[in-house]
Amino acid sequence: MIRKAEIDTLPRCQKIFEHPLYKKHFGNLQKLEADRIFCRHTFEHFMDVARIAYIMNLEKGLGISREIIYATALLHDIGRDEQYENGTPHDKASADISRCILPECGFNDDEIDLIIVAIMSHRGSGKLSDKMTLSEIIYIADKASRQCFMCKAQDECNWSMDKRNLEINI
Repeated sequence: MIRKAEIDTLPRCQKIFEHPLYKKHFGNLQKLEADRIFCRHTFEHFMDVARIAYIMNLEKGLGISREIIYATALLHDIGRDEQYENGTPHDKASADISRCILPECGFNDDEIDLIIVAIMSHRGSGKLSDKMTLSEIIYIADKASRQCFMCKAQDECNWSMDKRNLEINI
């Protein structure tokens, strides 16, 4: 049994998860994707993105705070329900929702700006820089979290072959 004292907690991320606006959008997203055959945007997806991004952060010595990485991962797709319901691009909707949630969870203006930029660009800019940023590791982790080589909906998927994970990775 793991004792609470043996693991580090992320109190501000816990506040995000418990925030009423987060719960509203997350619950709505789960209902909207209940019958989706393609990759779903579950809590497991958010945590996979966080863990992969944090591993990359450590391996590359980027020095980005674990709590900033996890907060970004928890929020990067939270606005997808609005994309389904009214066509708002999910990166924009996620950023708008995050702007409401983050200050109430104890994040300062600089942290909020960093997280918002990463959310707005997590769909990729096309070119990665030499010194990886939070935006880039979230983009890579988002794609790496998907195990396309095991997906039953591969034939119907509209992801290009170069975006798909066709081998075991992080």
